[in-house]
Amino acid sequence: MNVFVSIRRSAQLCLFAAMAAVALPAAAQVIPQPQTIIPAAPQLAASSWILMDANSGRILVEHNSDERLAPASLTKLMTAYLVERELDRDTIALDDLVNVSENAWRTGGSKMFIEVGNQIPVEELLHGIIIVSGNDASVAMAEHLAGGEAPFADLMNQHAARLGMENTHFENATGLPSDNHYSTAHDLARLSRHIINDYPEHYAIYSQRHFSYGGIDQPNRNRLLWRDPSVDGLKTGWTDAAGYCLVSSAERDGMRLISVVMGTNSDEARAQETQKLLSYGFRFYETMNLYERGAVLATPRVWGGDINELRAGVDEEVFMTLPRNRNEELRARLNLHSDLQAPIAVGDDVGTLEVYLGEEMVGERQLVALENVEEGGLFKRLFDQVQRFFSGLIANFTD
Repeated sequence: MNVFVSIRRSAQLCLFAAMAAVALPAAAQVIPQPQTIIPAAPQLAASSWILMDANSGRILVEHNSDERLAPASLTKLMTAYLVERELDRDTIALDDLVNVSENAWRTGGSKMFIEVGNQIPVEELLHGIIIVSGNDASVAMAEHLAGGEAPFADLMNQHAARLGMENTHFENATGLPSDNHYSTAHDLARLSRHIINDYPEHYAIYSQRHFSYGGIDQPNRNRLLWRDPSVDGLKTGWTDAAGYCLVSSAERDGMRLISVVMGTNSDEARAQETQKLLSYGFRFYETMNLYERGAVLATPRVWGGDINELRAGVDEEVFMTLPRNRNEELRARLNLHSDLQAPIAVGDDVGTLEVYLGEEMVGERQLVALENVEEGGLFKRLFDQVQRFFSGLIANFTD
């Protein structure tokens, strides 16, 4: 069963065209409505890049975004994500003390400057990983969580697969060069979206400009944190093989974008090229929250149940990212499964929601049961069988 429904914008409901079109009189003129003109996406001085909306997941701009490249310290986004995940699961706490091994202390590259034999709180190490890209802090946390960097890398790869990072393989927790250590702009944007949305209570760390430990004050290397007040993360990276890389996120007027730029030739270039992407996305696109989690979009008939109608809708917020000033062209269609039969449990698949911009389908979500429907009594089931039989006959006759 296909049903057109309204689209929600802010707190208002907007009704859109029904399925049948009304013919215009022969003499009538159709005047085309103006649409937002979107220029070609900017071309960057980089090997690979992507611009993604953090809420809808829509990709606005990309170039070589699935090319496997050395990620350098962008690797630490996964290291930090796994620390945040364990904090969320209460398997570790921010004030837990982590022993600093000689192996962690000796790790080269950028450092938090922890000392061998010291015990450092998880909270301090997480700040050291994110803000100053401490390789020593990353190895210390890997050893604390998995007993060593190699088993931690295995965990990183398992979670990369879980998050859909199909072109990523980690061999260490730091991003130090290794032949089989790679990722892509697309995969890193996916990961960043999870960092922002899964564990928002830790996200403020990514916006901090400085971190001091052991009397040593170090700046965050993300230049945009000083230049653009809307930017609040995420991570820089550099090696000879990777070039200068930057994953950034910015929020303006409720719209959050994630950009990934890989393989630029300088610290300044990665900041400038990222700014081009963010400016383009905010200038020409907007993100709408169409439906809240748990919104009831239909009440289809259920046969053989203790109730006759089921509340069906979405079990997560529905966002859509669109060219600016085209929201009036939005419409939604519900494709409900026919002959729904009890019992039905909360979360069961009952159809799909399709969102159209004009004639183009721009999004699809699963429709689920928002309540349980138990089997009805014997008499109710028999009565529904008879009613269902005659409803089928009438439907076939009218067809």
